[in-house]
Amino acid sequence: MVFSNLIFLYLFLPANLLLYYLKKNTAYRNFILILFSLFFYAWGEPVWVFVLMFSVGIDYCNGRIIEENRGGLLAKLALGLSIILNLSLLGLFKYSGLLVSTLNAFLPFALPVPEFSLPIGISFYSFQALSYVVDVYRGQVPVQKRYDKLLLYVSLYPQLVAGPIVRYSDIAAEIDSRRVDASGFARGLTRLLCGLTKKVFFANIAGSLLKNYADADPASLSVAGAWVGMLLFTLQIYYDFSGYSDMAIGLGQLFGFHYRENFNYPYISRSATEFWRRWHISLSSFFRDYVYIPLGGGKKHTLRNLLIVWCLTGLWHGASWNFVLWGLYYGLLILCERLFLGKILEKLPALFSHLYLLFITVIGWTLFYFTDFSVLTAYLRVMFGRGGAPLWDVRLGIVLMNHLFWLLAAILFCMPLVPRFQRFLAQHLGSASLAGIRVLEAAMDLLLLLLCTCLLVGQSFNPFLYFRF
Repeated sequence: MVFSNLIFLYLFLPANLLLYYLKKNTAYRNFILILFSLFFYAWGEPVWVFVLMFSVGIDYCNGRIIEENRGGLLAKLALGLSIILNLSLLGLFKYSGLLVSTLNAFLPFALPVPEFSLPIGISFYSFQALSYVVDVYRGQVPVQKRYDKLLLYVSLYPQLVAGPIVRYSDIAAEIDSRRVDASGFARGLTRLLCGLTKKVFFANIAGSLLKNYADADPASLSVAGAWVGMLLFTLQIYYDFSGYSDMAIGLGQLFGFHYRENFNYPYISRSATEFWRRWHISLSSFFRDYVYIPLGGGKKHTLRNLLIVWCLTGLWHGASWNFVLWGLYYGLLILCERLFLGKILEKLPALFSHLYLLFITVIGWTLFYFTDFSVLTAYLRVMFGRGGAPLWDVRLGIVLMNHLFWLLAAILFCMPLVPRFQRFLAQHLGSASLAGIRVLEAAMDLLLLLLCTCLLVGQSFNPFLYFRF
């Protein structure tokens, strides 16, 4: 099941809210959330629910062992077991095919390539479980003594299948006690509908236009067409993933959980370093806290540490070598910015540093999009005018004219216009006027829901891009 689905919006979520708010008892509400979360996850492939529950059970037991044998050998063994188990499950389902295929390229015989269907969200919930056990071992969070509460933390459906990666410390207190008032519920609903609009109105339309370019034979494209194709993907992946994160944060607020922000308008950045402080913040902070700093951070072996982290960042996104190339691409850019490029960018006018960021980002998403290196090479050649591709084509002009206002809106809403407008209203209007604004916000919520409903009617299955990661 996905959030951008009429069954979810008009059946699943209302039923969940109705049953959840029947009683104020926290234990009852936790039970309802676990029940609905497991049903949500089992909607497509019920068998993966047992993998999730088994993984949580192992981490629950290891957390208890660590707490009871703090500083001892058993605590270290329990930590090691959790790390090995979580990474082994992730490796088995996600990377075994890539490993065997790579080995076959060097072996004189061919090994059978395993073909596992990937459990949705395993990259996200494996990292959440790992962060819990490591934080318990470090003494940064208290151990959870009840399995059902740890299961609730890992399985909460707002963030289960595509993040953000929620730390246990962020919601540990809310698992035991939380409350939702009318204003908090309204903010959550608005955030949910804004995220849904990002997905349905921006990401889905960008994806439908993208197929005409990125999925076409590169030889049939003009130079401008190839760049427009990757610009569309740049917009699609931002609105798709940030839209999901908005929906996850909004859904969490409906039930009293407060997740950290996962996106902060990354395309307004002026460097690759700043971009990754704003893009998929929960993943960047995970690798920083659990890989980069333990390896020594910037104090020793900085180059090695950066390359390891960015190789892993790329590999986390998919079992294909183009993702590793994409990760190393950003790792080298960030290294160059640390050594000398960052100082140059700081001295440049803001326009030029923004253009630098947009250029490297579009190239980066090109590396990310194409898993076939021959197609990737052919597409890049067209982008840079190699091979005699024309600069422009008539069909591209027609597409741009037909979608001009949509494209302008998609570009504008990558910028923090809405929060700036909200701050302006809050500073210049009185409390009475703010009450009127809340009425307008409620009306806008209704309009967004109607718009998304109209766009979803008759649509085929449209999963979020990060479901496959």
